Amino acid sequence: MMARMSVPILFDQRLIRQHRQRASHRYADFAFLKDAAAIRLADRLELMRRHFDLCLDIGAHDGRLAQHFAGLGKIGHMIHTDPADGFALASKQHGSGVVHALGDLPYKPESFDAVFSCLSLHWVDDLPGLMMQARRLLKPDGLLLVSLLGGNSLAELKQALAEAEQDITGGLSPRCAPMADIRDIGGLMSRAGLALPVADSDRLTVNYPHMFKLMEDLRGMGEQNAMLARLKTPTRRRVFMRAAEIYQQRFARADGQIPASFEIVTVTGWAPHESQQKPLRPGTAAHRLASALESDEKDPETGA
Repeated sequence: MMARMSVPILFDQRLIRQHRQRASHRYADFAFLKDAAAIRLADRLELMRRHFDLCLDIGAHDGRLAQHFAGLGKIGHMIHTDPADGFALASKQHGSGVVHALGDLPYKPESFDAVFSCLSLHWVDDLPGLMMQARRLLKPDGLLLVSLLGGNSLAELKQALAEAEQDITGGLSPRCAPMADIRDIGGLMSRAGLALPVADSDRLTVNYPHMFKLMEDLRGMGEQNAMLARLKTPTRRRVFMRAAEIYQQRFARADGQIPASFEIVTVTGWAPHESQQKPLRPGTAAHRLASALESDEKDPETGA
């Protein structure tokens, strides 16, 4: 029997909860990125000719995803989950608020017509495992619709901090969470048993007067460093000053503003159902590809 692979634990879930709890008090002032991702999810939901009676929102923050969905008339009752008490309490005005860890979904199989998440899953250690949990929770032909930060997010900040730390201390420490590459997302969904997977990404660029304003926004979102391997002592002020200098020199626009890039990956998948379209079996195509291309068809093994 194949041994189960152990999942590396990257994140301090206690610290993630603390960060989100502090952010819950003024989150509306910093929720522009969540709103941008929620609009993209709402656009996709609007195209679906379905009504979803009971839904789950993983890492709901203050429940604003439900606000973006409200005008579509496609959602019944939404259960909002978040690690932070403050967010779970705030989200109750849009449905039910429940407190639990992002990677733990303690619900019965086939309980939900749809599972959503908007910009929280990059804090999950076992993303493939979470996808499998979500798949089990969906009723047949149930919808998984999520967005998460992709691997190209905050590329400028990562580079500036890494160079500054090397300049000042001669070393590197983990500062930014590793984020999923869109090229891997489709494979994760297929492994989870989700049908008809679709993943696409958008790049959103936000301009700032300086790096410290960007870091203030990240704190307001609850997105500070929560890596288990992070430095446990305060970072030298010189590192941040040098990083701000590098950021300005390397990336500043003509007006002095610096860009911060965010990659928003949007993912759609479905719990399998017999009514869904199925890919054709090899050899059942109605027309030969070689005929359409006006070329000879060859066996990939023999070349003949």
